[in-house]
Amino acid sequence: QVRLVESGGGLVQAGGSLRLSCAASGSIIRINSMAWYRQTPGKGREWVATITYVGSTHYADSVKDRFTISSDNAKNTMYLQMNSLKPEDTAVYYCNANVNSLGVWGQGTLVTVSS
Repeated sequence: QVRLVESGGGLVQAGGSLRLSCAASGSIIRINSMAWYRQTPGKGREWVATITYVGSTHYADSVKDRFTISSDNAKNTMYLQMNSLKPEDTAVYYCNANVNSLGVWGQGTLVTVSS
């Protein structure tokens, strides 16, 4: 069984920065890709960014040039550096990973950006 645990959420003022982490643990053979999603009340889960095992990155237009996704394969950990945060970035951020060819979700971490 594989588990994902997010951390790093919190309250920040608009224009500020936060760094989220997602640590994978358990019976890991290979992590093919990892991604961040976010969700606000009443809305569906929105894709934010993805990083593949070889380091290719992809971003949603809404966060491009402000957020940076990275990973440490040796630690099975992914990060999301969020800069120039806006109130509309407020959401629960979820970690998702393709581990051993199966999709796994974390429990989420709340990010609140005040104006």
